[in-house]
Amino acid sequence: MTYRTARRGAPLLLLLAAAATVVATAGAGGTGVPPLIFPVVGQVSYTDDFGDARGNGGHQGNDLMAPKRSIAVAVEPGTVKYWTTSARAGCMLYLYGDSGTTYIYIHLNNDLTLANDNGGKCIAGVSYAPGLKSGDRVAAGQPVGFVGDSGDANGIASHLHFEVHPRGGAATSPFPYLKRAKRLLVAAPPAGRAFTLKLEGTVVTAGQTEVDVKVDTLQAWPSHVKVTKLGKTITLDVPVGTVSSMALTSLTGLKVAVWTLPALPTLDALTGAAYALSAQKIQLR
Repeated sequence: MTYRTARRGAPLLLLLAAAATVVATAGAGGTGVPPLIFPVVGQVSYTDDFGDARGNGGHQGNDLMAPKRSIAVAVEPGTVKYWTTSARAGCMLYLYGDSGTTYIYIHLNNDLTLANDNGGKCIAGVSYAPGLKSGDRVAAGQPVGFVGDSGDANGIASHLHFEVHPRGGAATSPFPYLKRAKRLLVAAPPAGRAFTLKLEGTVVTAGQTEVDVKVDTLQAWPSHVKVTKLGKTITLDVPVGTVSSMALTSLTGLKVAVWTLPALPTLDALTGAAYALSAQKIQLR
């Protein structure tokens, strides 16, 4: 209990800066590409399609298939630049990472509805995260845009074409970096704000002060984002008094909804690391 209280009382900006430094500098290796945050939050499927034949030459990235308007996030801290004049790429964003690596986000959203209306422009709130401006600094995990089908992906399944350019040079396959990347449960909220979750799933195991839940559906605040088909097991701390210890240990195998206490957006909390989140309420479904 002391550990959780200490974490909640720590300065938010300090925690964000520490997490960003770890992501940007740890284990960059010979290529200079550091461990990454996965660039899309929620349901994603992808293959190692780098180098595959395309009409204009070899494929220079990996296509991350995801529902339209899924949130795209910064894979490491850096500076963003809009690119809005490419007919092929559509609405596009450069992220100049602090490691020296350049990342390119292509086919961002240009629709005003979930239909393929092409009614939007490459602007913040449509293609790019609300309030984000070209030239802004971003933290790892901060929203930068929305998945779509702009450019020559128009009318095709929505996806993010994602490229990695070590030291700003030629493209290299993102696949090995994506496979090792940290997957966020939710995008980082605005600086200075905590977040809460509602988790729906099945209790795998339960102890006196902890519970493992295989989460199917997640809802987040303040973002109001909902993620389905998550399939991730999360170990939550259960403070004394949330439910009786006898009731808690009897939950194994049952479907529950769990509301979490407000959590600071540390890397552990955003990725659902064990004990990084605490239950505020547990309810049978």
